[in-house]
This record gives sequence, C-alpha cells and structure tokens, in this order.
Amino acid sequence: MFQFDRWRWASGGLAIVTALVLAFTWSGPPATPVSASGPANLNFTVQDMNGQTVRLADFRGRPVILNFWATWCGPCRAEIPELNTLAEQYKAQGLVVLGVSVDDKPEALRKFTQEFPMKYPVLVGLGHDELQEAYDAVIAVPVTWFIRADGTVQHAQKGPATREFFEAQAKALVQSMTGGRP
Repeated sequence: MFQFDRWRWASGGLAIVTALVLAFTWSGPPATPVSASGPANLNFTVQDMNGQTVRLADFRGRPVILNFWATWCGPCRAEIPELNTLAEQYKAQGLVVLGVSVDDKPEALRKFTQEFPMKYPVLVGLGHDELQEAYDAVIAVPVTWFIRADGTVQHAQKGPATREFFEAQAKALVQSMTGGRP
C-alpha cells in the first residue's frame, strides 16, 4: 500500500522547480559576448526600420552609443529625448547614436517614431538574437553600451539612466577621441 511521505514529495517538488527555473533562465553563454571593459564586437549587420543595411563595423573610428530598447518599455521611451539631444549635440564631434529595437517589426517602428521622433538610426534587432546576446540585451531593456572610437567599451549600462549620466558618458566618449579636450 502507498504511504504518503511529505518529505519525499517536498524534495521531489523542489528538484522539479529547480530544474524548471534553470531551464527557463539559463540560455548558455552568448555567442561572442562583449565585455564591459574590452573590445566591442561590431561584426553585425542589420536593417534599419526603413530597410537600409547597417553594418556596425562601418562605425569603427567613431564613438558609438548603442541603445537596446523596446516600444513597450516606459524607461526606454523616457531615454529617447536624452538620446536625441546627444545625437544632435555631439554630431559634429562624430558621435553616433544607434537605437536597436529588440522585438518590433519595421512597420511598428515607423509608426512608433511618428509619435516618438528619434533623431538617430533605429535598427531592427528582431531576429538578431546573436546581437542581443552579445550585448547582454536579452533579459531586460534598456541596455546601453558606450563604445570609444578605438572600439573599446567605455561602459555598459543595464537599466535606465539619467540625463546627467548620458551627458557624462557622451562627453567622455568625445574626449577620448581628442586626447581629453572637450
């Protein structure tokens, strides 16, 4: 006859829950991860929201702010005006701001940018899991990478950032090109 053993059931249940958590949260190491202190992997080609091909490698030699975002993300939307300002303010110094939408199709992005204008290229990250994995933008957004003109990573910001933070990072990127001069 079967006898109920609550400790056996509890330990079995715990093992199942642990296995499920690991299965749903661990996706293995990302392909060619980018380190927050090493060279950036710019070997990716994507389309912008208008269907133009964009090769990240074409931006070597220029400082880049690479912002991973989503249309449904409130903090991402709040960052757009700050990124617009930086794109305009530091354009003459060669700063490039790129927004990578993690999960929207081009049509949805074009519609979104009518309501929330973006003064920098909007790239389609949908279907480019390797890019999102390399820049650790799979689990949550916004994620912003600040890449120096020499291709090294200055900083990786996970989560929203303030205007002051963005300004300080952009200024440091531009100064890294000019030997510390603003």
